[in-house]
Amino acid sequence: MIKITKQRDGSYRVVFGLADGFVADRASVVGDFNDWDPSGHPMKSRKNGRLEATVELEPGEYQFRYLVDEGQWHDEDGVGRCPNPFGGENGLLQLE
Repeated sequence: MIKITKQRDGSYRVVFGLADGFVADRASVVGDFNDWDPSGHPMKSRKNGRLEATVELEPGEYQFRYLVDEGQWHDEDGVGRCPNPFGGENGLLQLE
């Protein structure tokens, strides 16, 4: 689940969320917007139980993935995809 809200200044507030019922001890959203740093945007459990992280982004194209439980990659449906250099795919987010 990704929720995108355009701000008055032209930037975007992007809420990255894992599906309802997804269970993990730790999770983060990593991408080229935070140099793929797992500590950059850790996900927090909300009252509804969903794991989410909010990221402020400028218009552009961004690749990302979810990193869960220290080393497992997780992909959510419903986002664009692009190949990565490791033989897998990254999520692709286009903000215009």
